[in-house]
Amino acid sequence: MLDLRHRFPAVTEGDHASWARFDGPAGTQVVDSAIHATSAWQRSGNNANSHGAFAAAAACDELAQQVRSTMGELLNADPYGFVVGPSTTSNVFSITRAIARGLGPGDEIVCTQLDHDSNVSPWLLIADDTGATVRFAEFEPTTGRLPVESVTSLLSERTRWVAVTGASNAIGTMPDVTAITAAAHTVGARVVIDGVHLTPHAPVDLRAIGCDIYSTSSYKWYGPHAGITWVRPELLDELPAYKVRPAPDTGAERFQLGTPAYENLAAIDAAARFLIETGIDTIRTHERAVFERLLDGLLADDRVTVYGPHDLEQRAPTLAFNVAGMSAEAVAHALATERIAVWDGNYYAVEAMERLGIDGAVRAGIAAYVTNDDVDRLVDAVGRL
Repeated sequence: MLDLRHRFPAVTEGDHASWARFDGPAGTQVVDSAIHATSAWQRSGNNANSHGAFAAAAACDELAQQVRSTMGELLNADPYGFVVGPSTTSNVFSITRAIARGLGPGDEIVCTQLDHDSNVSPWLLIADDTGATVRFAEFEPTTGRLPVESVTSLLSERTRWVAVTGASNAIGTMPDVTAITAAAHTVGARVVIDGVHLTPHAPVDLRAIGCDIYSTSSYKWYGPHAGITWVRPELLDELPAYKVRPAPDTGAERFQLGTPAYENLAAIDAAARFLIETGIDTIRTHERAVFERLLDGLLADDRVTVYGPHDLEQRAPTLAFNVAGMSAEAVAHALATERIAVWDGNYYAVEAMERLGIDGAVRAGIAAYVTNDDVDRLVDAVGRL
């Protein structure tokens, strides 16, 4: 089995070395190369700003271009389209604000009940501002699946945008975003994919998917806290961005509000290279094996309800569960006393929790550094609750 734990100081050194870390869906531990890249940039003297006449400024420009090139390699996308911001939520709000300038009454937006709220609330807010209508595609609560038809049945000549997740951050479901994108394009709609929970767990080929906007967050794949959004280049230059007047009229910097954190850019590049060089398929194979052990262990406990798919097909290695007779908060606190880190609540998957008919659940996710021993600790601890 793949052993990458030595690449993550936070899980092998110091006070947290004895913890079983299932909290990765909200933010993974940072790979050693990204930690080193941050420090090296800060020590280099290159920490300046862009478009200057001196060497450090040129280094900033080169780093920004390098990150776009690396992200293009990771996601098989045109490097020109990458916007880097503080988070995916921030990026989506900025871009949808520009999109709103082209919407009005009669226009329709399709969202899904499976999405994180960062791909829902921005659309609801611009609909309120413009008179457009948001329609929701429903997933099947018993299986956790979002059939393509749930989305395509809502499409019409009035549909302008479709917002869909690449993988649920709550229950792991991976919809067929390629088929959804193709169907949306047949009616002239554009497609925004929240790929935050997809990117760490499966190969992503944006040229094959064909979407118009795709977001990911490097702190979900062993890098720093940042959001990276790809926008189809012609759309990137076409959207009427809200920006300061001196900012460029074309390119990604139209949507990058202020000076980027260059130390984060260096770390993003290193974390993306870690994924590329290790191989997403290699990581996925490891995660799948460890996750199967977790899924089977929890499904074997009659007191545990696991939400979402009960198999390994088309899903991220993340699940939500509740234990009969206990609140999700109580379960999370009990596990924390045994140095097992899980989340409880709705994790901003507001529509999903409502569709499942629950207020919240315990969430556990597998990352590259989680082991079978970690899983056994979690399953055993749940069994003793």
